[in-house]
Amino acid sequence: MSEFDAIFVGAGHNSLACAAHLALKGWKTAVFERSATIGGAVQTHEYTVPGFRHDFGAMNLSLFAGSAFHRKYANELKTHGLEFAPVADCFASAFPDGRWFGVSNDLETTASRLAAFSAADAATWRRLVAGFMPEAEHLFRLLGSPMSGRALAGNAWNLWRKKGFSGALDTGRLLLSSPRAWLEETFESPHVRTTLAAWGMHLDFAPDIAGGAVFPYLESMANQAFGMVLGKGGADTMIRALSGMVTAAGGKIATGAEVAEITVAGGRATGVRLAFGDFHIASRAVIAGVAPKALPGKLLPDGSGDAGFDAAMKKFRHAPGTMMIHLALDDLPDWRAGAELRQFAYVHLSPSLDAMSRTYQQAMAGMLPDEPVLVVGQPTAVDPSRAPDGKHILWVQVRMLPAEILGDAAGKIAPDRWDEVKQAYAERVLDIIESYAPGLRQKILGRAVFSPLDLERENPNLVGGDQVCGSHHLAQNFLFRPARGYAGWNTPVANLHLTGAATWPGAGTGAASGFMLAQQLGGR
Repeated sequence: MSEFDAIFVGAGHNSLACAAHLALKGWKTAVFERSATIGGAVQTHEYTVPGFRHDFGAMNLSLFAGSAFHRKYANELKTHGLEFAPVADCFASAFPDGRWFGVSNDLETTASRLAAFSAADAATWRRLVAGFMPEAEHLFRLLGSPMSGRALAGNAWNLWRKKGFSGALDTGRLLLSSPRAWLEETFESPHVRTTLAAWGMHLDFAPDIAGGAVFPYLESMANQAFGMVLGKGGADTMIRALSGMVTAAGGKIATGAEVAEITVAGGRATGVRLAFGDFHIASRAVIAGVAPKALPGKLLPDGSGDAGFDAAMKKFRHAPGTMMIHLALDDLPDWRAGAELRQFAYVHLSPSLDAMSRTYQQAMAGMLPDEPVLVVGQPTAVDPSRAPDGKHILWVQVRMLPAEILGDAAGKIAPDRWDEVKQAYAERVLDIIESYAPGLRQKILGRAVFSPLDLERENPNLVGGDQVCGSHHLAQNFLFRPARGYAGWNTPVANLHLTGAATWPGAGTGAASGFMLAQQLGGR
C-alpha cells in the first residue's frame, strides 16, 4: 500500500497532462494503466511490417500544438522529445468524376483551386479567411474555458462587447447549425461543400445534425491559416514527452496495472484497488480517464450514491463505430484525380453530402454501409521517418460503422460478428480506394485491420469502436458533457473527478480537459 496526492485511472493524454501539471505543482501523483502501453488512443506501433510505424488512432496533433498546455510547457515537452512534422497540404477530397479539391496553408493556392469550381466560392473563402482570427478568438475561448457560470458569462460578455448583439447571434447560430445548413448557405459548389463536410464525420456529425457546422468551419479555416502538424516519427511523440514530464517531476506511471475499484468512504474517494489486489490511497483526488459507463457498478461497485448521476452515466450515448486499416506500402497511391493528391496528409473519399448522410443512417440502423466515408491518411508524405527509405504507410479510418451488425446495405456480407466479417469488409474499403487510386493492392506489403470491437478491446473507452468517446450532439455537449450538472469534471463523490474525451470539451488531442482540471485542482 502506498499513498499519493492524486491517483489517475488510465494513462490517456488528458490524464498524463493533468498528472504532469500537478506533479510540477508539488503533488505526488500516480498513473495506473491496464494496458502494456500508455497513451490511450494516441499510440504508434509496427502493426504490419517491422520498420513501418502506424498511429493506432489519432494522427493529427494540431490541437496539441495549439493547446494551452503546449503554450505553457513547450520547453519541457521539447526537452522530453516532442517533435512535430509540419504539414502544408492539409486535406483534400477526391471525387468519382475525377476532380478533387484540397486545402493548403497557402491562401493563393487554395483560392486558385476553389476558383476552378466557383469564382464566388473563391471570393467567399477569402472573406472567411479574413474574418477568421476575430471569430476564432471567441470559439477557441469557449472551447478552452470551463463550463462554469462565471466562464460562460465572461465569454458571453466578451463576445457581445466585440461583436455586438447581432454579431453574437451570428456566432450562436454557427454553433447551432448543421454542416449542411452552413455549407449550403456559404458555398455554391457541391465539391467544396463535400470536402469541408468530411470534417464533421471525423466526429459524429453527419451533414444534417445540428451543432456540427463549427467543425468544418474551424478545421478548414485553421488549416488554411496555420497548416497542420503530425507527430515526428508517430503520434506517440506526444505521449513519450508527457510521460517524461510526469516521471521527471517525481510522478509514477505503472502499466499492466488495471484499476478494479475506486474506493469510497463517507462519500469521498479514498484511493483505488488494483485487479491484482494492491490498494493505493489518494489523499486529495482520484481522477478517472474512463468512459462514463465504466463508473456505476464497475469502478464504483455500489454506485456514486446519486441515482440520477449513475443513470446518466449508464445512458451516456456513444457515436457510431470505426474501423482502422493500416497498410505498409511500396509507394503512395497513384490517385486518378491527380498526382498532387499524393502530398496531402488526408484524402477524404465520399462523393456527396447525401452519401455521408446515408452512410450515417445505415450505421445507426446496424447496417454495414455500402459506401463508408474513408479518411485516407498519408503520414509518410509528410514524415518519411515512419517507414523504411522509399516506402510508405496508409492510415485508413472507416466511418461510420455499427458496433453490432444487423445486416449489409450492399446485400453481400451476411450478418455476423465483427471477427468473422472484418476482412471481407476491409476488402470493400480497398475496392473503394482502388476506384480512386488504381493499383493500390499491388503496392501493399502488409496490412492490419482493427474492427470496431478490436478497437474497444485495445481501449475500453472506445465503446463499440467509438473513437471520439461519446456523441458530441448538442444534448451531450457543452453543459451536458457528460451530463447536466457534471460538466466541470466533477462527480457526486467528493475528490473523484473525470477527464478525457467523454468530458468537456470533448474529443481531440488538445489535452484541454486534463489541463483545465489540473488548473482547477492545483492552480495555474
